[in-house]
Amino acid sequence: MSFRYNPAVPVLESIQLTVPAGSRLGIFGPNGGGKSTMLKLILGLLEPEQGSIRVFGQSPARAARQGWVGYLPQRSEAVWQAPLTVRQVAAMQAQQHVEPWRSLPADLARSIDDMLDLVGMRHLADRPIGELSGGQQQRVFIARALAARPRLLIFDEPTVGIDAEGRDRFGRLLNTIHKTLKMTLLLVSHDLRVIMDGCDAVAVLSQTLHLHGSAEGVTPEVLAEVFHHDIVGHDRSGGQSRPSAGLSSTE
Repeated sequence: MSFRYNPAVPVLESIQLTVPAGSRLGIFGPNGGGKSTMLKLILGLLEPEQGSIRVFGQSPARAARQGWVGYLPQRSEAVWQAPLTVRQVAAMQAQQHVEPWRSLPADLARSIDDMLDLVGMRHLADRPIGELSGGQQQRVFIARALAARPRLLIFDEPTVGIDAEGRDRFGRLLNTIHKTLKMTLLLVSHDLRVIMDGCDAVAVLSQTLHLHGSAEGVTPEVLAEVFHHDIVGHDRSGGQSRPSAGLSSTE
């Protein structure tokens, strides 16, 4: 698959990528490397110039209409001022498939409470969303996406603006979601530590795929090729590659 906005400037070239159902893939790369464009293509917001994309055998647009794809955009720093409770926010996406004049079906109501429980926010279900911390709000937004019962959940830079402790909590939550729901997870980030902690495989993307495989394959040579400079402080202890702090957008 290839894509370009400007005929003279390729954004993505010769991308060949398969994500097995039920797996967790992290897409890692520099700003301007094509990660956001890749997401738009998977979500059906753009069409490939060459090649094709299939989501569970369907076009991305059809998969989105079927409700198979959940999407969490980058965390907004905006303060929620609307007088909505945590449960009401968590119900928003599931309610899109219910006629406005009908009450929420019992199974969907149970799903919303179950997902709030899964992310550890059910005890705050009646709290106004604006009273929560940024990390707590993010958990509610995850519950909102999960309550709509997608088969694929996409995270776009989920740890931007979150401290180290928050990143650790997010990694544990990602593992819990995957273990409990057995769903396909796609995590886009330029914080390699988050991807390594929460994904089965990593795709290193900068215009084309420089690597698609296990996290152990993310060597200093691969990183230097992608970022066009030498990477220092790279730790190979424990059989896993760890980037220096300078690679993280959150430091």
